[in-house]
Amino acid sequence: MRVGEPIDVFNHGYYRRDLTFIDDIVDGALRVTNSVPTANAAWDAKLPDRASSRAAFRVFNISGRTSVELVTSIELLERALGVKAERHFLSAQLGDVKDTLADMTDLETAIGCAPKVAIKERLERFSQWSKGYANRLGCGL
Repeated sequence: MRVGEPIDVFNHGYYRRDLTFIDDIVDGALRVTNSVPTANAAWDAKLPDRASSRAAFRVFNISGRTSVELVTSIELLERALGVKAERHFLSAQLGDVKDTLADMTDLETAIGCAPKVAIKERLERFSQWSKGYANRLGCGL
């Protein structure tokens, strides 16, 4: 997008994505290390509870907790990068998921963790990072 090449926009942009920012992932991962999981002695393999186990572990979703339309994400990136993307609209690909939105209820209950970085700021900070990364590589993109 920054170098003027067209971008492929599948399903004509009618997708929604839960975009997660790396700072929120790191914050959640660090905070969860302070919460030692316990085994569930009542866990039954015949009626499994996916959120627990006889083993002492937990699996949590960490997400941005906001599902954003793909075209909105593109527009926010355009503003952050100061460019207008040439969009090449295409049909949906077989197997594409139209909407994503992770459920963070278990994580919030366990450690009170919630995403802190709003979608606009996520994309602005990502665009700044990508510019710096390209400069370090000598790409000048």
